[in-house]
Amino acid sequence: MLYSSRPIALLTNPPYTGLPRPSPTMTKDPARQRELQPMALCEPCQGIQRNWRKAPGHAELVQRGNRKEDRDHGPVTFTRYVCDRCGTAWEYENDKTNQQAGWSVVGR
Repeated sequence: MLYSSRPIALLTNPPYTGLPRPSPTMTKDPARQRELQPMALCEPCQGIQRNWRKAPGHAELVQRGNRKEDRDHGPVTFTRYVCDRCGTAWEYENDKTNQQAGWSVVGR
């Protein structure tokens, strides 16, 4: 008969990895799952050219406010928009010295 020098408990328990075991409720939180999913943009929002000055928006963007920031070369205006169709929040940076300024997604 063969005998093992190890205690039986070590043979039947999974090895300790140091990581917490995931709880069943950890992955089922719907708010967290929506947060982890990539943002779904409507078709008009997908067509907006980002980071390019003078690129047009689309008809369903509603202006929500603006702000000015002082830069070394002068003030820059940021205008915030929200899409009525998909709820995406956009910001348009109007910096006349930077051709790569323009539209950017800032959230939902």
